[in-house]
Amino acid sequence: MRFSSQTLLVLCVAVTCTQAFTPSQRTLRNQRLAMAVDSGDSEWSKALLENSGSQIDAFNKEMKLKGLMPEKNDANPKFTANTNLIQWLTTEGNVYLSEESSWGEAPHPLAISTETKDEITNESSGRGLLARRDINDGDELLRIPMALCMTKSAARKAVGKDVLPSEINEYLAMACHLIYERNVRGEESPWKPYLDVLPDIDEVNPTFTWPDEDLAFLNGSPVIAATKSLQMKLRREYDALLGGEDGLLAKYPDRFPAEAFNFKAWEWAFTMLFSRAIRLRSLKQGETLALVPYADLINHSPFSQAYIDARQNGDWLFKSGDEEVILYADRGYRRMEQIYISYGPKSNAELLLLYGFAVERNPFNSVDVTVSIAPRTASFVKELDDDTIPVDPLAEEKAAFLEQVGRDATVDFPCYADRYPVEMLEYLRLMQMTPEDTRGKPLAEFDYSRTISLGNEAAVLTSVITAVSRQLSNYPQSEEDDAALIKDKSLFRLLSYNQRMAVRHRRNEKRLLKRTIAALEKQLQQQGLDVEDLARAEGSTLGQVLPGDQRKYGMKQKTSLEDRLQKMGLPVDLR
Repeated sequence: MRFSSQTLLVLCVAVTCTQAFTPSQRTLRNQRLAMAVDSGDSEWSKALLENSGSQIDAFNKEMKLKGLMPEKNDANPKFTANTNLIQWLTTEGNVYLSEESSWGEAPHPLAISTETKDEITNESSGRGLLARRDINDGDELLRIPMALCMTKSAARKAVGKDVLPSEINEYLAMACHLIYERNVRGEESPWKPYLDVLPDIDEVNPTFTWPDEDLAFLNGSPVIAATKSLQMKLRREYDALLGGEDGLLAKYPDRFPAEAFNFKAWEWAFTMLFSRAIRLRSLKQGETLALVPYADLINHSPFSQAYIDARQNGDWLFKSGDEEVILYADRGYRRMEQIYISYGPKSNAELLLLYGFAVERNPFNSVDVTVSIAPRTASFVKELDDDTIPVDPLAEEKAAFLEQVGRDATVDFPCYADRYPVEMLEYLRLMQMTPEDTRGKPLAEFDYSRTISLGNEAAVLTSVITAVSRQLSNYPQSEEDDAALIKDKSLFRLLSYNQRMAVRHRRNEKRLLKRTIAALEKQLQQQGLDVEDLARAEGSTLGQVLPGDQRKYGMKQKTSLEDRLQKMGLPVDLR
């Protein structure tokens, strides 16, 4: 490859750009870079000009004007914590975070912002990472060595393998580690620069930490049940591991002093884990849960396709054997634009419960809807003590089939704005079967992912409308009430952060449920399933739809939200 003299000049500048330049030298350098751009050598020279001193100075000046970067002698503790974190990453992990390039290292493209805002609601979203310069799709954004990450392995090494055995759940081990480093080792902790940028509980505010007066704003929402369940389970986990005569507080008071390992600290640790821990899947020894310093400052967008993962350290030719966490840009970013990653396809209920925020226009938003049909067995009808209710001749077979496939008569399904799960339809098609539908065949021989009969399908869709309408009726306020409250900005601002989040969340749930009902009614009409005679002719309702919160006929299964949380690997059995 041949280089023009101007390109060679640019390359020489790139080599020496970490040196200290006087203002006049920096101006001359930038003029030469600009000349190289004009001459056509744009790829090299444009990139170098973007990361030259003048561009860096412009970014820093803009950050300072917005109060996101400290002036000299600024004593703001957030600025100090950011600076200490960067120094720690550089010193302990050899992480290159400079805004200027050096041999073998491109300028780091990101900067820590002490404050970010939700673009739609204008609510605070805490620290975040901003683009220091224009970023292209596919650019490497960060590399953090695994040695600086907090994992179950790091927890056992720090706290002691004698007290944290290999079989301990990783959330529990990491919670103990966080509390130990923060409250016991304190100033002596090697993790202190990282711990100092971690927020307090009230900066995150997941619903399991909300006071009852704030939770009351979510009345009617399925989030309440999941929140209460998580609160109780966290208390049980704390008592089982730390409390009692056989707990770690009693057995190892030197490492687990009671004043350091109180329940408030336990709640803080799980707030950090639920909202910041990342599951790394591409590790040599299999996947692991990790707190990744610096990377966990990046905020969530449901529209991002960027995910943090791990790889072996080094380039394609030379591998060191160590591992590092990496992230690449999933799209182009402009200078000063906030960088986002995806925490996964999470509903607003999950985000509120674990992360303390909800997302407007979330494409993954859903509302749990309880569908409960009691098979009319002879014993069930006898219990109802109503001579007008006939026994379903298929009731016993339906109950046996449900038991065989591991389902209960009361099931929760997530309903989305544009769809509802196939599993819900399969369940209802089974429960609405009549002898006319079976034509003598056993229930196990039917494919419930397909329409059984017109009458059966009419009963199924009508049952979903009934269940969704019942969920909608659980809310004390209407969607119109919520919209009016949000529109009255002066009144809305009088509410606390949690309460504002709750009002927005319950309004969005009601909107979603209304859309589901409208879509189902349209489907009934389009398929000609809204004819009353058709439903009666096929005997379409052979079960009784029960209220979602009724427990008379056995314990209600865990909600679909709780089921999804369990699949995430949380240490809580939310039943």
